[in-house]
Amino acid sequence: MQPERPGELIDAMLQVDVAVVVAYGQIIPDALLIAPRRGFVNLHFSLLPRWRGAAPVARAILAGDEHTGVSLMQLDSGLDTGPVFATWRTEIARSETTGTLTARLAGVGAALLASQLQDYVDGSIQLMDQVDEYATIAGKLETPEARLDHRVDRDTALSHVRAFNPSPGAWMDVEGERIKVWKATRAPVQVPAGSLDVSSGAALLGLSDGTIELLEVQPGGKRRMRGAEWARGVTWESIPLDKAD
Repeated sequence: MQPERPGELIDAMLQVDVAVVVAYGQIIPDALLIAPRRGFVNLHFSLLPRWRGAAPVARAILAGDEHTGVSLMQLDSGLDTGPVFATWRTEIARSETTGTLTARLAGVGAALLASQLQDYVDGSIQLMDQVDEYATIAGKLETPEARLDHRVDRDTALSHVRAFNPSPGAWMDVEGERIKVWKATRAPVQVPAGSLDVSSGAALLGLSDGTIELLEVQPGGKRRMRGAEWARGVTWESIPLDKAD
């Protein structure tokens, strides 16, 4: 919201009852924030005050949260700190990625917004202040933190893969090559912790409490492919990742 003539935008906003933003993730200037008669409403993809900020869906998956949802809130001068007037709660399926869960929340959020906005404009809906002591921050995802740590347990690793899909993608360094991991699952076999094994024809990663199979990967500069297809193309059978990366 940085027009060439900010005053024109403010003048336009003075003519409306309410302005709506969706997953905006930035601070709106105070002069603009107070221009609409009923201010700004934000549809945020978390159950506030948990996961305020730019990446609430990914952070919920990454943290292993069992539930998430959407919140309708009145914007104030803080970052997702304003009072909430409607929420919707749902379980996070173990198969959901940031991309698929965001799409689901967007659909539900749009319906919630449509059902609640008029009551908000009329002033007939209750605003509930957030409890700041329960707040957590959902910082923007960065590529370095997308690196898949082979020292963690299976649930943590699988959540990691889902959280960084579709962007920037969980990744590993394997013999000097960056491999992105787009999909993985628990494997009913045992591979030594910290090892990547392809001897069975599948790409298997040994973790602290068991093994996962890398179902879909993407070698650097190449297309996505099934993990088994990639496994057939490497020249080794098993490598310790502490040496590989």
